[in-house]
Amino acid sequence: MRKLSLLFAAIALAGCEAQTDDLVTYVVEVKQSTSVNIEPYPEFKTQPAFEYKAADLRSPFKRPRNVAVQTVETKRENCLQPDFNRIKGALEGFGLDALTISGTFTSLGRNWALVTANDGSLHKVTTGDYIGLFFGRITSIQNGDISIEEMLPDGAGCWQKNKAILSMSSRAGENDNV
Repeated sequence: MRKLSLLFAAIALAGCEAQTDDLVTYVVEVKQSTSVNIEPYPEFKTQPAFEYKAADLRSPFKRPRNVAVQTVETKRENCLQPDFNRIKGALEGFGLDALTISGTFTSLGRNWALVTANDGSLHKVTTGDYIGLFFGRITSIQNGDISIEEMLPDGAGCWQKNKAILSMSSRAGENDNV
């Protein structure tokens, strides 16, 4: 019986042969009807060799030596100028948008404010102190606000006064200009 089952399995497997004749015929027809059109490679013209003639000149990537740039300062008379010789305070290294008022208090009849910079440092300021990047001077501290008078360059050698307010209710980056 074992031999009979092996014989039956062999006959069944022989009947499972793939019928690929129609597929082979289709592939042959497609190959015959398709024309292959490959463009030839373009011809490249040979370029003449470049001769570098600037070896004895200064490299464009190096700064010129012993060349002084002349700056012309045009000072207009009767023009508002900040005091450039004054020693700058600690809060003059921060823009007003990087400062926040942490609190205010009064001591000996004088109003004071505690200002926090964006680096986490805490500073005590009063009227007359300098603050901000543009020679800002505190003119008053009232009701949680610091009034500041800045000096902005006008591009023609003079400086213009600008008023700004640093408010206790605003956070760093939200300060108002008047």
